[in-house]
Amino acid sequence: MPLYEYECEKCGRRFEVRQSMGDDGATLECPSCGVRDPRRVFSSFFCAGSDDSSLVGGGSSCSTCSSGNCASCGI
Repeated sequence: MPLYEYECEKCGRRFEVRQSMGDDGATLECPSCGVRDPRRVFSSFFCAGSDDSSLVGGGSSCSTCSSGNCASCGI
């Protein structure tokens, strides 16, 4: 099941809910204030491929060392 992020329009709290793709969240309640029908918001998601050399660990040095191989510093 996908994980969706919602925001309460009354108190502004963001929370995540695991639900089926067809569910619109109309029956959900804010875990902080109990208001029903929160607004679904876009979540950030990122998945890097192993061949992306522009990312940490992909062949360029990281911010914690000057090595070209970030495996040497554990990142």
